[in-house]
Amino acid sequence: MFRGSCETRMDEKSRLKIPSAFRRIIDEHFPSGEFFVTSTTGDHARLYPLPVWKEKEELILKVPSANKVRKKLLYHAYYYGHEQQMDAQGRLLIQSPLRTNAELNGDVIVIAQGNFLEVWNRERFLSEQIEGDPLTESDTQELESFGF
Repeated sequence: MFRGSCETRMDEKSRLKIPSAFRRIIDEHFPSGEFFVTSTTGDHARLYPLPVWKEKEELILKVPSANKVRKKLLYHAYYYGHEQQMDAQGRLLIQSPLRTNAELNGDVIVIAQGNFLEVWNRERFLSEQIEGDPLTESDTQELESFGF
């Protein structure tokens, strides 16, 4: 389980160095270092350890192939997605067009999402997710209905 967030930078070769707090979890639970790097929206990257992605992929492939939502999800995930091997320095390549659409250059934030990680342009994340969509009383009440 990934927890927390870390700010970092993309290097000049479009590689993301996985922050050490997350790298320890990867080394322990996903020692192959294989990832599926993708997005369903294009505004940020999702880094799925390959075994986690395969579980999600199996679920969506159970949905009938004519289902429009299934097609839409797979179009986006596979358009932006690629399998990637983490190198010995703990870096993953973020390929274009995802890197371009998500503006993943310079300062980025890597944020935990349970069993996968998200990578956001730092300014976009702060303006759209933190300042632009604050946690409201209604949100808190909805979470309480789930026992949180």
